[in-house]
Amino acid sequence: MAAEQVLIIDDDPMVRRLLEKVMTSNQLKSLSASSGEEALLLVRREPFDLILLDVTMRGMDGFQFLEQIRRQGIDTPVIIVSGKNEEYDTLYGLELGADDYITKPFNPVVLGAKVKAMIRRSHQLSKQTSSQITAGPFVFDKATLKLKKNGKEIFLSSKETMMFSFFLEHIGQVFSKEQLYQQIWGDWSVDDNTIMVHINHLRRKIEDNPKAPKHILTVWGLGYKFVIE
Repeated sequence: MAAEQVLIIDDDPMVRRLLEKVMTSNQLKSLSASSGEEALLLVRREPFDLILLDVTMRGMDGFQFLEQIRRQGIDTPVIIVSGKNEEYDTLYGLELGADDYITKPFNPVVLGAKVKAMIRRSHQLSKQTSSQITAGPFVFDKATLKLKKNGKEIFLSSKETMMFSFFLEHIGQVFSKEQLYQQIWGDWSVDDNTIMVHINHLRRKIEDNPKAPKHILTVWGLGYKFVIE
């Protein structure tokens, strides 16, 4: 079985070498790019299992790269690894479709574990073989991971797909933020911002009126539930 491959995007050669060593120590292959423009050529040429993305780069920065690939329908999991630690930057990266945001300096052991866990969950989701699930106005194909609402396709990022698929399998059940984070991110150390951003992003895509959601409901003091009227 071929080793999973990670794309490393960072304009600092020392950081690239460190990330390459972390990937090697976790039995993962890696390719590196020093710019967003170079990385775009690579993702169009071959598939990757995960992308490690810096934000601050000359030319096309990390946010611009992320926006580009999501617009093109590339749903490869993305972990932003950045020296920018302002809450705004974290939220903005997640809004654009990043799956996680880690600030520098980072713990190499923790980063390696997060990368492997995210790749594993992404592969588990893609291997689900049951065909279409219909729930209310939604039709979700678990083989192709495509979602349609009233016949119109809705593009979801990898984490949004995992969250919607989880909700769809547990209609009407209430889940705490801790439970959602463990199921989707594989970690009990909850990041409230990450949960809120992905819930809000998913609502904007699937709800007729995201400010008055009818499907992803907040259960105050408990968490969230997905309902079909």
